[in-house]
Amino acid sequence: MAEPAVFERERERLWSIAYRITGSVADADDAVQDAWLRWQRLPDGEAHTPRAYLTTVVSRICYDQLTSARARREAYVGTWLPEPLVTEPGPEERAALDESVGTAMLFVLERLTPAERTAFILHDVFSVPFAEIAEAVGRSADAVRQLASRGRRRVRDEAPRTTVDRDESRRAVDAFLTAAMAGDFDALLEVLDPDAVLRSDGGGKVVAARLPVIGGEKVATFMTRVLRGYEPDRMRLVPRDVNGAPGALLYDITTGPLAVYSFTVGEGRIRTVHGVLNPDKLRHVPTPRTPEPAYALTAPRPRP
Repeated sequence: MAEPAVFERERERLWSIAYRITGSVADADDAVQDAWLRWQRLPDGEAHTPRAYLTTVVSRICYDQLTSARARREAYVGTWLPEPLVTEPGPEERAALDESVGTAMLFVLERLTPAERTAFILHDVFSVPFAEIAEAVGRSADAVRQLASRGRRRVRDEAPRTTVDRDESRRAVDAFLTAAMAGDFDALLEVLDPDAVLRSDGGGKVVAARLPVIGGEKVATFMTRVLRGYEPDRMRLVPRDVNGAPGALLYDITTGPLAVYSFTVGEGRIRTVHGVLNPDKLRHVPTPRTPEPAYALTAPRPRP
């Protein structure tokens, strides 16, 4: 059996690759577990370059997953968004955000073919040589080079222009969430870009906007109406890092997570809002165990 310690040294990197290719926490977990099982069956010493071998294995698994998931996502009810990575807020002094794992970037990557997405992520994000990528996607090195180039062009053309300053992002997100919870329409307009876009993913399981909400005024109207429908005594909205950037977790103190919100910020204003509400995509998100500072819901509720 191949040395387990070698695999463990690569586990975090393999999961990072798998998540970026699939956009799914569950699929990334499955891919890494499958790679581990294959590694256990491999005779000791057969993989001369373990990192390259494991990268190829997990990338091939994810490429196959993404190919088979394509049809399911085309039939998905409403907007498909990636499963969010939710963590405690990071250090404020961190200047740059990891855009390759940002929700907005993963949403753009959904528009690439599975081969383009795999080639782009492996080469541009993880610096994997084209010859190794070719093994994962079953193409020639020259073909993979072209795939990565096409993916790069689409990402460059379609990815939102955002700030990489963490303090600026947090200030804009704080202002947005405070205004939304207070039902302060004018304050929302101040922090929203006039061309802001909101996308929400309910997967047909919960109520969500099936089409993008476009324009600062429409986004402000949508958010104030949505949050006014919650029960203040049970609902909490707390700051979280979502896919490496300032975001928020909305949860019910009795039932658990209701939504995870992520944002892109440019020039101090919110440009995109992404809300994942599909409960299937929130199963891995932990509910806070102890009380912590939260954005207070003070907006007047609609009359019965």
